[in-house]
Amino acid sequence: MQPQKKFHLVFSLVMGAMMIFLMTLVITFVNVGLTDHFLALWMKAFGIAYVVGVPVIFFLAPVARKLTGHLLGVNPS
Repeated sequence: MQPQKKFHLVFSLVMGAMMIFLMTLVITFVNVGLTDHFLALWMKAFGIAYVVGVPVIFFLAPVARKLTGHLLGVNPS
């Protein structure tokens, strides 16, 4: 695998983990509060969101970079 593609894959995995970890924590807390089964519900939400979110990040991050570059008039490298 080319270094740039490898970087993009690992970036998607790491960024997905960090973002989804925090988002599912907040949304689960807002929806159910700090209950006895909070951790199980949060981990279930995290697992589902990670499987969906990482491919979304992988495929949409380049689009977002290009769109941002276009909006700001810069060439993202």
